[in-house]
Amino acid sequence: MIVRSASLVVIAALVGLFALRWAGAVFVPLMMGVMLSYALTPAVDMLGRWHLPRPVGAALLLLTILCSVGWATYTLRDDADTLIESLPGAARQLKELSRGSRNQPESNIEKLQKAATQLEQAASDAPLPRPASPGVARVQIEKPAFNIKDYMLVGGLRAAEMAAQFTITCFIAYFLLCAGDSFRRKLVRIAGPTFARRRITVQALDEIAQQIQRYLVIQLLTSAGVGVATGVVFWLIGMKHAVVWGIAAAVLNLIPYIGSIALCGASAVVALTQFGTIGQALLVAGVSVALHIVSGHLVAPWLIGRTSRLSAVVVFVGVLAWGWLWGVWGLLLGAPILMAVKAVCDRIDDLKPIGELLGGDTPAL
Repeated sequence: MIVRSASLVVIAALVGLFALRWAGAVFVPLMMGVMLSYALTPAVDMLGRWHLPRPVGAALLLLTILCSVGWATYTLRDDADTLIESLPGAARQLKELSRGSRNQPESNIEKLQKAATQLEQAASDAPLPRPASPGVARVQIEKPAFNIKDYMLVGGLRAAEMAAQFTITCFIAYFLLCAGDSFRRKLVRIAGPTFARRRITVQALDEIAQQIQRYLVIQLLTSAGVGVATGVVFWLIGMKHAVVWGIAAAVLNLIPYIGSIALCGASAVVALTQFGTIGQALLVAGVSVALHIVSGHLVAPWLIGRTSRLSAVVVFVGVLAWGWLWGVWGLLLGAPILMAVKAVCDRIDDLKPIGELLGGDTPAL
């Protein structure tokens, strides 16, 4: 009986993982919309206390955010275009430096490339095979030629998909902000007729809201700090477009692990083009890595651990698992989902062992 129950649990978990991965296009905008609504609920409540209807306040707040992002993008578009145009030159210079001067002996990589070229030429000069037997058709597989239109089509479809998901996220957040506490009251009624069950549901919902809001505040503050520090340090070093680099650092800091790697690589390549020395490129990359280590591995985990009562190991493994499921969006949503799961498990007797496993040793504030 125990083996049968364990098998059913494993099968249900595998089916749930498959459903989450298969329906990621639906769950990702839904979860992002829920997180955005949690983040903006205090501001909409404040507008409501000023006798502004919730639909009007939610629409005004979302439009203000979208217009601010659009204005910042429009203002910095010239610097961003110049920075993007410098990337091919940086890549060419990096390739030339890695190849070395002409007086230097051939590297092992160049020897391997030359040997591969010679093998291809030898294969092309080989004698033709014997003709096929009568009645047997010879089949030759030809590789399709490179067509940039296919890549442009795939990129355009991907951009359209992301735009659609962003639009759906905004609509979900708007409707949730307009609804206010209506869904909360419905969940409390569905929880059961007894007062104890309703009280547990209210406590779980309150804790989920508080933890997600604290998590978002911590992420925004640490990202803003990383952006300001990156811009100032890059300006002191002499990097061009320091403001753009600061904004890029703040945005990429929201993406765990991958964001810091992307910023480190891009800034090092551009610094190599601008200064022409590997030492300056390593200095810029080192500054970027140091700032992200301080914010992402010291400040933010300490604050998140104290506010969410999650173990650092659980957060790391959970973020990686959700990243495997949903990519970059999973990296963003992993920690809030774990917070919600722990808040529910801590209040259900049969799931309390799971909540204990997810918890950390640091007490909450």
